[in-house]
Order: sequence, then structure tokens, then C-alpha cells
Amino acid sequence: MAFIDYYQILGIAKSATDKDVKNAYRKLARKYHPDLNPNDAEANKKFQQLNEANEVLSDPEKRKKYDKYGENWERGEEYEKYTRQQQQQTNSRQSSYAGNSSGFDGFGGDDFSDFFQSMFGQGGGGGSARGRQTKYRGQDLNAELPMELKETAETHKQALTVNGKNIRINIPAGVENGQTIKIAGHGNAGANGGPAGDLFITFVIAEDSHFKRDGNNLFTTVKLDVYTAILGGEVTVETLSGKVKIKVKPETQNGTKVKLKGKGLPFYKKENEVGDLYVTYDIQIPVNLTEKQKSLVEELKTESEKAKV
Repeated sequence: MAFIDYYQILGIAKSATDKDVKNAYRKLARKYHPDLNPNDAEANKKFQQLNEANEVLSDPEKRKKYDKYGENWERGEEYEKYTRQQQQQTNSRQSSYAGNSSGFDGFGGDDFSDFFQSMFGQGGGGGSARGRQTKYRGQDLNAELPMELKETAETHKQALTVNGKNIRINIPAGVENGQTIKIAGHGNAGANGGPAGDLFITFVIAEDSHFKRDGNNLFTTVKLDVYTAILGGEVTVETLSGKVKIKVKPETQNGTKVKLKGKGLPFYKKENEVGDLYVTYDIQIPVNLTEKQKSLVEELKTESEKAKV
């Protein structure tokens, strides 16, 4: 079974606090919970991985072993016990004590040495040539990349520094906050000629002052003066691609919502699929009216009351 990076599953760094672990798990568990994703095999698999990652990283002892031994963390105590046994045998030999190794937990001495050579790249029997030549894959790295919402509207290249190295990556349009992508071969170098690990980049998209995002749709509020709301006209609306003018129907009510098709965000790696922008009108009541303006409003009020009769 392929190694699962628990930090990557939860979308957090190795330096994350216990609170970070808890918050990340709660957020993702709600998203992928089977009750919210019926008949979704991928979501169910993700939910199981989240539970597994949380079980280990939320337990200080388990997390300590995981950080030290990685995918072999559950057998870390065996390795430590084996190492102590080998040290005792060495001390005994140095004291001219004669005796053979009795093995450990069902393994013969040579077999157990080979087992830990394959697991950790070194054995207790002095380090055979085979153990030294085993190729080991480098450790994966995790990094966060802050972005503005507008940057997600178009595919673009961006340079960043990870582990002291400068790399340039291609960021597809439509990436979401918390989404993680893999850059193969940009993790730590392997040992004994083994392949390098991978780099996992998690996007951290800041909240925007003009737009609220829901998937690929955007939402914004536009102030509309009462005169345009009553008589109709035009209003300027800011979009991610620039300002546009839209028609306002006469007698528009406060809170009216209109849709600007295709003015949202592109779908991730789906060509020609774009979300929409929803505009909500916030009608502004005029203040500091002159006496003449007040008189006109009174006249309008009187006419309106007559029309009701």
C-alpha cells in the first residue's frame, strides 16, 4: 500500500499545533462526511484517510513516532528495541562473553537485521553492503502559497522558494482555498541514488473586499441610488476582468439580485467552463435634502396615496 502523508491529507505543515490539527480535521471531515456525500467512493476514501491521519497526529506519542519513523512509525519501538539488543550484544562481546544471538520476536538475527535494513537503510550487524546500496526515496515536502482571489482567475506562472531552492510552477485557473497540488520530484533528495520526494503546495487564498466566493460563482453588492432604482438606468459593476455597465430596470426593489453570466471564476482544469457573478442591489436613501427636494418628495407621496384610492 502506498505511503499516505498524514500532514498532506490534513493540509497542514509539520509544525502545525494540536489546535491546527483539530481545526483542519473538523473542517475536512464535514466536507467529506459520508452523510453529505452519499454514493461517492472518493469522498468516502478521503474521509477514512482523514480519520486515520487525525488518529495519529492528534495523539502526541503516535505523532512523535510518526515524525521520527514516517510510514514505519508503528514498528519504531521494535527498531529501538532491536538497536538496544544489538548494543548489549556488542558490549557482551567486548567483555569476552561467549554466546549466540537468540533472535527477536520470531526473527533470526540475520533475518531481523535484513528486515531493518530494508525498512531504515541500516542493520545492527555492522551494515552490510546490500544495506548501504539500497535506494531510498527522498522525503516529501509541504509548503503554503498565499494568493489573492484575482490571481485565481487566470492560469499563470509563479516563482517561489522551497527548502532553499527557487522553482517556477504553473498555477491553473480556478484553484480553491486549501487545495493542494503535487510537484513531482521537488521534495528532498533521495539516498543512495533513490528518487527525490515530491512537493505538495497548498493554496491559501485571502478573502476579497469586493467579492465572496462560493465554488466558481462570485457574489458582490452594488450601491444603487433611489432615483435610478425608481426610474431605471445604468450602474457600473466591478468584475474580476474590469468594470462593466449593466441596465437597471425601473422600479427595482432593494435586495434585487441579477446574474452576470460567465463573470465568475473558471472551473479548475475545465476549459471554457466559467462560473457566474451575482450582483445584489443596495438602494441608498438620499440624505441632507433641500427644502425643494423635500417638497418634491411630499408631492410624490401625495400622488402615490391618491393612486391607491
